[in-house]
Amino acid sequence: MTIKEEFLSLLERDKEFRYAVAGLLGLEEILRRLDMHGERMARIEEELARLREEQIKLREEQIKLREDMIAYFKRHDEEIAKLREDQAKLREDMLAGFKRHDEEMAKLREDMIAGFMRHDQEIAQLRADMMAGFKRHDEEIAKLRADMLAGFMRHDQEIAKLREDMLLGFRRHDEEIARLREDMNRGFMLVERHISALGARWGLMAEEAFREGVRGIVEGELGFRVERWVRFDGEGFVYGYPSQVEVDVAVHDGRLILVEVRSHVGVSDVYMFRRLADFYERVEGRKPDRLVVVTPYADGKAIEASLRLGVEVYTKV
Repeated sequence: MTIKEEFLSLLERDKEFRYAVAGLLGLEEILRRLDMHGERMARIEEELARLREEQIKLREEQIKLREDMIAYFKRHDEEIAKLREDQAKLREDMLAGFKRHDEEMAKLREDMIAGFMRHDQEIAQLRADMMAGFKRHDEEIAKLRADMLAGFMRHDQEIAKLREDMLLGFRRHDEEIARLREDMNRGFMLVERHISALGARWGLMAEEAFREGVRGIVEGELGFRVERWVRFDGEGFVYGYPSQVEVDVAVHDGRLILVEVRSHVGVSDVYMFRRLADFYERVEGRKPDRLVVVTPYADGKAIEASLRLGVEVYTKV
């Protein structure tokens, strides 16, 4: 039911609502007069009842009253017709107002739909622009990634080339160093052969004299008892073949010291002395407390080997 239909239905059904509408339209006084006339008509009917008893006496007055009543009703009918016309006019105005409101609401609905359509178009355009921007950014990112990977690949190739060049340089340097070492070793061997040739005549005697001198110092100055320990190594434990081995043994305060005196000590001499000490322990059943090598000269590798094997090397006496 529309607002108009509901309004008309209330006017027809609800008396108080109708009076309220009539009051707003200026008809409240008329309706009140109608109610008053209704009450007056009731009194007239009562009077008519009383007049019936006095019909004859009041005949003329009744006729006159009837005429007045008819005139009064006529006047009321005119007023009611006027009210009806006003009510019809009110209905027309109300319907016109409803129609105007319906037109306004229709116009508002059209404007609202047009606004929604415009907003939808704007949103669609924004979405299209956003997707185009995302696509452009994705393409830029993909291009940057491709450039980055190409750069990494180029750098990897450069690094690999540098590594190859570096390895080639190291290999070339290693070969040069190896050739230098070979030349140096050949030179050292040549010098050593010359020195050996010169020192072969007096080397052994000098080493024996040096050994005897050190033995004298150890016994005389330090109070050590020094003995020459000589055994035959039938298994070749020391030198790798059966041979006679010998070493100086010094005893002091119950401590056993093996002493080797040489004019020159190389790395092989240190290893042989270590093997000789192990052979002494196997034969005598006692491990030496100290291993001492006395020499005026020991090369670097001999010193390094002595530190690893627990051999004490003294180059100053």
